[in-house]
Amino acid sequence: MTGEQSEAQASGTHVFQAEVQKLLELMINSLYTHKDVFLRELISNASDALDRRRFLGLTSADLQPVDELAVTLRVDPEARVLQVIDNGIGMDRAEVVANLGTIARSGTLEFLEQQKAAAASGQDAAPDLIGQFGVGFYSSFMVAGEVEVITRKVGEEAATRWVSTGDGSYTLEDAERSDAGTTVSLHLKPVDGEAGVADYSDEWVLRQIVKKYSDFVAYPIALEIEGKDKPEGPDEPLNSMKAIWTRSAADVTEDEHKEFYKHISHDWQDPLLHIATSIEGTFEARALLYVPSVAPFDLYHREMAHRGIQLYVKRVFIMDECRDLVPEWLRFVKGVVDAEDLSLNVSREALQQDRQIQLIRKHLVKRTLESLADLAGQDAEKYLGFWAQFGPVLKEGLLGFSEPKDKERILDLVRVASTNDDTALTSLGDVVDRMSDEQEVIYYLAASSKDVLLNSPHLEAFRDKGIEVLLFTDHVDEVWLAQTPPEYRGKTWQSVGRGEVDLDSRSAEDKESASEARERDESNFRDLIACLRAGVQDHVKEVRLSQRLTSSAACLVLEEGEMSPRVADMLRQAGQDVPDVKPILELNAKHPLLPKLQEVFEKDAKDPQLAEYAELLFGQALLAEGGSLDDPGRFSRRLADLMVRAL
Repeated sequence: MTGEQSEAQASGTHVFQAEVQKLLELMINSLYTHKDVFLRELISNASDALDRRRFLGLTSADLQPVDELAVTLRVDPEARVLQVIDNGIGMDRAEVVANLGTIARSGTLEFLEQQKAAAASGQDAAPDLIGQFGVGFYSSFMVAGEVEVITRKVGEEAATRWVSTGDGSYTLEDAERSDAGTTVSLHLKPVDGEAGVADYSDEWVLRQIVKKYSDFVAYPIALEIEGKDKPEGPDEPLNSMKAIWTRSAADVTEDEHKEFYKHISHDWQDPLLHIATSIEGTFEARALLYVPSVAPFDLYHREMAHRGIQLYVKRVFIMDECRDLVPEWLRFVKGVVDAEDLSLNVSREALQQDRQIQLIRKHLVKRTLESLADLAGQDAEKYLGFWAQFGPVLKEGLLGFSEPKDKERILDLVRVASTNDDTALTSLGDVVDRMSDEQEVIYYLAASSKDVLLNSPHLEAFRDKGIEVLLFTDHVDEVWLAQTPPEYRGKTWQSVGRGEVDLDSRSAEDKESASEARERDESNFRDLIACLRAGVQDHVKEVRLSQRLTSSAACLVLEEGEMSPRVADMLRQAGQDVPDVKPILELNAKHPLLPKLQEVFEKDAKDPQLAEYAELLFGQALLAEGGSLDDPGRFSRRLADLMVRAL
């Protein structure tokens, strides 16, 4: 243990991490209008702790068995104290500090500041902080002026007491607890109808909340009221404890799906889609999957993401987040898998090698992609909402390590802007349907933004000939497109910004005439091109005449297979060594500038202005594709000098 860690765990008063302070401030000031959610979150946390203790009991012969794992709500109406008690795995002091004193989520503070600014300006703040950061425990401060936690970890004698009033600090000290588990005590705020604070010491209110949010929790939720006589027989639990995934699809309502999703994901939003499926035969398993409606804040930080697919075996909890059940590019999918025949005493490494896990994974991928395809066909607007949130992640499945059949399904799901209609997204199937019979290639261009693409000189010849070009802007696009993309409906792929482009569909006689014209241009401008190349030889590998330009003076292209500047930058940021790749500078022989430069060259082949013009052409072409200049000041001075001479 480091000195910093031991100091953080010492008894006394401690200051919350900055993100927690901001979070508490927002919650206490009514960021959430549905205050009831606090109880769902505390019960879910208790259920997680019970899951972990049950699994530990299956894998550890030394652990003392528990008669019954359960959650108890204990209420003292007179003192206005509500306790959520479990006999789960508990926490030691280090875990208390880590789980209740910090939020280990990159970007949390920035996100919270955005929400605060939105609320201050009268805008609707995002109502899904809980889903973003897994911070459901802190919702307690919406309804409680003080929160106390007493917890004892399984296998340990010491207990820890954590107390806070949500004022930016908490106290930590030793405590006593007769057995393992956790007790969360809420000293309730006064009832305030306008602020949405109900009477959470009222039996009827608690019963309604549990029935609405936590009816499907797998452990009994008991209710004890101080001062109320206990029944002679055992009281019925507040929840039905029905495993929702074991019921027939027709018996599960949409509201039940919504609440179950929120229970397993801790997301405040309703899910976009649910998928119930089963594997039958020599191996049996059931799955209930959900696609969120809004991307979590940590979607692109998988090491910090939480609550993916929960694994059960015969309704016995095994693992809270079994990442082996879905590939990385489906990491946004939440849900439950219940298998009938997996070894309970398994390690993560064993799961990775388990053939049945691989069969389940293959089935889940297929069913998820099929369900998304059904959504796209039945409700295009709703599907576009999904694509806006998760499209870039789904396209990660087009990288080289995915199954070929999965790639086909993903390509069917891709939605992309194109030169056909840059205000809407199109499917690849519709693109192929619009192609002429002679066109065998899907043309595309990738850059940092749609504006850059629409203004790219690379599109000029394609626009003139009415050939559709797809416009890709996500970072992942340049990666999977740089590989050899799978054919789509018999069509290959070609970047309009790479290699030579030949769009000549004229007759053989006209083609021959055009070829002769190109040869004349190359002959006429050969020496000028060599001179211009000398002026930019540090930046380009070649200067040549272009077949793709019709109005712009110049553009930059790469050879087939070469790494784009944006991919190179991403790799450098990841700490990888990347070889320098020089583009090719293409010039438009039909642009008025080239004959003018030829005149200057013929007068004096050593005129220093020629090198300056070469630099300006290169800079202009680089900026046109969204690149950045190594020396913007030098380019600016060159341009100013040119303007002075022209005037």
